[in-house]
Amino acid sequence: MTAAIELRGVRKEFPGGAVAVDDVSLTVGAGSVFGVVGHSGAGKSTLLRLVNGLEEPTAGSVLLDGQDLAALGERRLRPVRRDIGMIFQQFNLFRSRTVLGNVTYPLRLAGLDRAAARARAEETLDFVGLAGHGKRYPEQLSGGQRQRVGIARALATRPKVLLCDEATSALDPQTTGEVLALLRRVNRELGVTILLITHEMEVVRTLCDRVAVMEDGRVVESGEVYEVFARPAHPTTAAFVRSALHGEPDGPLLERLRARHPGRLVTVPVVDGAAVLDDLSPLLRENGVDFTLVHGGVAEVRGRPLGSVTLALRGGDAAVEAVVRGLAAPAQREAGVR
Repeated sequence: MTAAIELRGVRKEFPGGAVAVDDVSLTVGAGSVFGVVGHSGAGKSTLLRLVNGLEEPTAGSVLLDGQDLAALGERRLRPVRRDIGMIFQQFNLFRSRTVLGNVTYPLRLAGLDRAAARARAEETLDFVGLAGHGKRYPEQLSGGQRQRVGIARALATRPKVLLCDEATSALDPQTTGEVLALLRRVNRELGVTILLITHEMEVVRTLCDRVAVMEDGRVVESGEVYEVFARPAHPTTAAFVRSALHGEPDGPLLERLRARHPGRLVTVPVVDGAAVLDDLSPLLRENGVDFTLVHGGVAEVRGRPLGSVTLALRGGDAAVEAVVRGLAAPAQREAGVR
């Protein structure tokens, strides 16, 4: 796949010595959706500003369609920026302009005449589901509608790349789902490459093809979304995955389950292509072990099942141990054991 965005050994150090991005290398394939997830202060926003040319790297290169942004200079960078659309957390709409006025604004800056700008703005508003809202003002709209205006404004210039800065974190869960569905349409129907930053792994699970996890300015893990969710290698990644899947009991919940259910608690993974659960019934029968399903959560990640179920196994110690050994696999572990 052709790279739409490429970062090669990028470092960004600010005056005073603070390092926001440290030796980051990433490739975002053209036509893909790439997520960058991390806690506040991880370096995500600075990375986005490096990609849109608002910041220059202290070291390394940022390339858009093979062009090194830092080497272009301001005059040559301007037309490249027209290929980049931006969506913001707080919408950043002009309160004094109508919906139509907000969407036509970048088109007029790009040189379209009034009639052409209006026609394209209305077409784009129709695409995002806001046909007939052109005469309204941002304050007359819901949060989800305002974000749709922001998406329409970003798409109006027909960019190749869309950068999303925490685009759903100000929205309620239902509206978040609607906006993510719209972004999927943007990617699939218009072929726009999307790079988004977020602190919500649920957004990554729903929308992204690949993900990078940042901590203290560095990428600590990256890969195809399902593989990162199924087999997180870094503790920060594992914590983010747990926040999105809610499948494995931990801490106080685990203690409550132990208090309520006699037997040995074992968490069994549900991973696409793994036959751990298929082995469960014959193992229980062969060893005379009974069980109760005490907790579980299975979600879809990129159209494939992923999660876990926690069982309370009851029987003789040797029989229960035989079942646990039979289920043993790299992804399987006894509940509560880290």
